[in-house]
Amino acid sequence: MTKNYGFLICILVMVLDIVAGILGIEAEIAQNKEKHMKVWILVCRYPSHHAFKLGLAAITLLTLAHVIANLLGGCICVWSKQQYQQVSANRQLAVAFLIFSWIVLAVGLSMLIIGTLANSRSRNSCGVLGHRFLSIGGIMCFLHGLFTVPYYVSATATRKEEEKMKENPSQSVRHT
Repeated sequence: MTKNYGFLICILVMVLDIVAGILGIEAEIAQNKEKHMKVWILVCRYPSHHAFKLGLAAITLLTLAHVIANLLGGCICVWSKQQYQQVSANRQLAVAFLIFSWIVLAVGLSMLIIGTLANSRSRNSCGVLGHRFLSIGGIMCFLHGLFTVPYYVSATATRKEEEKMKENPSQSVRHT
């Protein structure tokens, strides 16, 4: 008898993404508390070590959530548009959510890394007003959870569906 840990994995991934999002937003707040000087459209800020630590924690948690969901969800591959149209709805959903989760991860991780690196310097930095990299990265962490959990669920459903197909080959996959 196998245990079904899918629900716990979904909760774990969602909690990691929510905490990463909160840390990203908190890092932005910590960064904004530091001294800054506004000269026309440029803003010069002193780096915040606290914002750096929060940003680094957000990066770590977002990466961990993505790795857990993708490793435990398994590889769901579709090699052509024709194959995509012939596979089950679960596999189509898994592929779509996988693509969206990678896109959101790339944007969110980039924003968090840029914002965190801006706070790693030992001197103040100047740049164009209104970057908000850490808060955008935090928001992307929330979106990551909204795409990664459905990916895991649909990938798991696809695996179970394929196992049943191997046991009972008389059932056919949907062809449209």
